[in-house]
Amino acid sequence: MTAKFPTEAWLKAFEEKLNTDARYAEIAAKWEGDFYFIIEPEGNLKEQTVLYLDLWHGKCRGTEMVSDLASHTPAFILKAGYVNFAKVLKGELDPMQALMTRKLDVKGNMAYIMRNVPTVLDFVRCAREVTTEIV
Repeated sequence: MTAKFPTEAWLKAFEEKLNTDARYAEIAAKWEGDFYFIIEPEGNLKEQTVLYLDLWHGKCRGTEMVSDLASHTPAFILKAGYVNFAKVLKGELDPMQALMTRKLDVKGNMAYIMRNVPTVLDFVRCAREVTTEIV
């Protein structure tokens, strides 16, 4: 299942992909931490979009389009303009380079992320595989 980023359909397709992808399950088996992806309006995206993903031991325990940032207290918050998120999904911007150059701003345990680079990269692979188009 594939969909347009960042929509509810895309978020559900991504959740399904994470829960059915054997490679992701193996690589992310020790990952513990949920995320907010705060996508700031830019280009064709006209309003802030916040995605929540609850990731735990190679599975996605739930996703949500969030309107109230107080509804969760995720371990990680990834925030960037829409253009940089889109570049990562299109393969035009390396996700780790984006984190290191603060094109994607992360709040949370950066050392944990750096110890789990394979998990991060495979997470992005799964995201790319469900993205048919960018808004």
